[in-house]
Amino acid sequence: MVNNSLLDKYSKCVFGVANMEYLGHFISAAGVFTDPKKILVVQQWHVPITVKQLKGFLGLARYYRKFIGNYGLISRPLTEFLKKDNFNWSTSADQAFIALKTTLAIAPVLALPNYSAPFLVETDASGTGIGVVLMQEGHPLDFISKGLAPSHVALSVYEKELLALAFVVSKWSQYLMGQYFIIKTD
Repeated sequence: MVNNSLLDKYSKCVFGVANMEYLGHFISAAGVFTDPKKILVVQQWHVPITVKQLKGFLGLARYYRKFIGNYGLISRPLTEFLKKDNFNWSTSADQAFIALKTTLAIAPVLALPNYSAPFLVETDASGTGIGVVLMQEGHPLDFISKGLAPSHVALSVYEKELLALAFVVSKWSQYLMGQYFIIKTD
């Protein structure tokens, strides 16, 4: 006979609170939102002048990518600088840096999933990437995006939309497998 015991450490427990911090996120009845202290750090971040500083900024911004629609497309000019001997700050990098900071400052509250309601998967494909939002009852649950590989850039818009759908069905399988869901493309 197996005897398992579960123990709680009282100092790590919270009861009767409106919201709770968990791994850099806050969870409440309204949903999941970013940690305001970490967003303030992002807002005060100076323009990176080294690859190490850029990696630090992108690491923090990437942690909150699920709150940013088209994160992969917005950050692409910055991630290009991570390639060897490619750090050369430009206007497009400056625009991407400001766009990431701005988008994080106004990040939405992500709803918590309700498995009794249908999910909506909304895809968008461009010439350089794909972006998808998972929604329920008009509220976003998650955002995901990524740049296209050179071999996928030449695909038709229909094929890119299908590529986006195949990508997110595997990424969001915990939400979509065994469920009916609605697909919306343009």
